[in-house]
Amino acid sequence: MSRLLVCPPDFFGIEYEINPWMRLSNRVDHERAVLQWHGLMSVFENDLGVVLERMTPVAGLPDLAFTANAGVVVGRTAVVSRFRYPERQREEAHFEDWFRGHGYDVITLEKGQFFEGAGDLLGFPECWFGGYRQRSDIRVFPILSERFHREIIPLELIDSRFYHLDTCFCPLSGGELLYFHAAFDLYGQIAIAERIPNERRLSVPEDEALKFACNAVCVGKHVVLPSGCPTTERLLQARGYQTHSVPLDEFMKSGGSAKCLTLALD
Repeated sequence: MSRLLVCPPDFFGIEYEINPWMRLSNRVDHERAVLQWHGLMSVFENDLGVVLERMTPVAGLPDLAFTANAGVVVGRTAVVSRFRYPERQREEAHFEDWFRGHGYDVITLEKGQFFEGAGDLLGFPECWFGGYRQRSDIRVFPILSERFHREIIPLELIDSRFYHLDTCFCPLSGGELLYFHAAFDLYGQIAIAERIPNERRLSVPEDEALKFACNAVCVGKHVVLPSGCPTTERLLQARGYQTHSVPLDEFMKSGGSAKCLTLALD
């Protein structure tokens, strides 16, 4: 996670409702959102030495700031997202243009093959996990598995509040998993347990999962997560991680936090 794609929230706001967190009546304090975003970026750049690649924001695309949904990057190949909701589909061309403009080999999926990027595809060196049902299509994962020669284990997301995998599932650099187990059905819980031993699974309490504790970014032995999650911080610190909590409540109004605002480019 030494290079991240980000997009300034110049036009961020809630202009539609496509997940349980978004309410037109719950207006974003735009000035505060901008300050929170720059505070997050300062942690990455100044505290952790991460290189940030900044996209140009576009008027009328308020969720372009959530670059985790741009696609997924493997080496110099980028798979561009296909969004389920029309409200976000205009973002696809801008993400594709950015990848092509920066020398990536771009893969585009057929229309109707919904896939929302690193929001729904996460994992470890030995295997990946793919979240489906809420936004991404399960039939996309065999395509990506064959293309990248990686096992992808599908996990059904059964709680609409956790509509992307990265809202409830965060792989850590030491092989541990930070996650909220109740976001998955019994099959998903078993699939996770079969591949990640109990001692490496860090289960987040529901109250902090709802504060997006799992929507964190792990950079080496550092974990950047939203503020207000003391139990999660203690879990991480007990495993040797240094935590960096950042207020991101304005972005939570739209259903996102630290991880949603970044895309790993390495």
